Amino acid sequence: MYDALIIGAGPAGSYIASKLATWGYKVLVFEQRERVGEAVCCTGIVGRECLDTFPFGKEAILREARSAKLFAPSGESLRLEKETTQAYIVDRFIFDSAIARKAQEEGAEYLLASQARDITIENEFVRVEVEIKKQGGNFEGKTAVIASGFGSKFSQRIGLGENGDFVMGAQAEVEAEAGEVEVYFGNHIAPGFFAWLVPTSQGKALAGLLSRYHTSAYLRNFLVHLSEQGKIASPEVKVNYGGIPLKPLPKTSKERVIVVGDAAGQVKPTTGGGIYYSLLCAEIAAETLHQALSSHDFSAKVFAEYEKKWREKLIRELKVDYWARRLFERLSDKQIERLFHLIQSKHIHQSLLNSADFSFDWHSRLILKGLGYLGPRSIPLMIRPL
Repeated sequence: MYDALIIGAGPAGSYIASKLATWGYKVLVFEQRERVGEAVCCTGIVGRECLDTFPFGKEAILREARSAKLFAPSGESLRLEKETTQAYIVDRFIFDSAIARKAQEEGAEYLLASQARDITIENEFVRVEVEIKKQGGNFEGKTAVIASGFGSKFSQRIGLGENGDFVMGAQAEVEAEAGEVEVYFGNHIAPGFFAWLVPTSQGKALAGLLSRYHTSAYLRNFLVHLSEQGKIASPEVKVNYGGIPLKPLPKTSKERVIVVGDAAGQVKPTTGGGIYYSLLCAEIAAETLHQALSSHDFSAKVFAEYEKKWREKLIRELKVDYWARRLFERLSDKQIERLFHLIQSKHIHQSLLNSADFSFDWHSRLILKGLGYLGPRSIPLMIRPL
């Protein structure tokens, strides 16, 4: 019997596998794809704080980012720049593979091309039903981790509920000579959200957007727009899609089981980024599993410590960010233009960039401070009913 069965070999799943294997536990990771990190719909932008806190996968860094250009619906732009590097653009395949490789070096086992089909909590163990090359198999473990990304039904099957809100993302690798990150706003581009053009390697970039509906059509229009501007070589490219949770699960643990990462909804609602928050929660999850395994206590009470600690760390951020996300979704293009004008005329972007609260990963204080700069009279002018 395994000490831990982990469904999903993304950053969170592999990080937990690595920690547990280092402590001498017997770990098995299931990954439905044939290669770790394959076909991930993610821009791969991680903050400097993330790589400082979790210093692995630095070989995956494609380039540094210290500036970004934001475009209003009219095409008017606003440039943000810091003197120091704020984030890194990483190759997700290399990044995810590096974490998985470290876990394997510590002794964790991986089963690739293995599709987990069901999970059952028994009195003395957890059973995971897996399909491998069209053949079924059952594996038993003292504990289990659901790290299978957004859309997983496992948490619902064991009574932990489902994500209350989500958005769809679409992204493609394009031929481009982009010099810095570009972010586009406007309901004709990505209603309620935003689109991006992110430089990666020489002559390559990632173009994508978030939308609640018609995601494919909006991305195609965005790619045509970039092509007509001469920013990309062609709009005819292969597109990857993926769901992104905007709210966490109602509950992320019970006896013997923990849910982590996108599967748990531990994602920034403002940007849809989840790598750093997933790793922070994976650290807490690994410590909770270690406590349970070393004490042979797999009760819901022990596993609830994971729930308590990750919410203490993140829940305020997630709530404020989600509130800001829903507020932004109410803006018309005209109101977004007004917001751009207010920010520029009052030099709010410079004030926020120079603020001690400025952070690539922690947005709640910046959001509240930015609203304070705008003033209470400005907010009603920008909001329309949903």
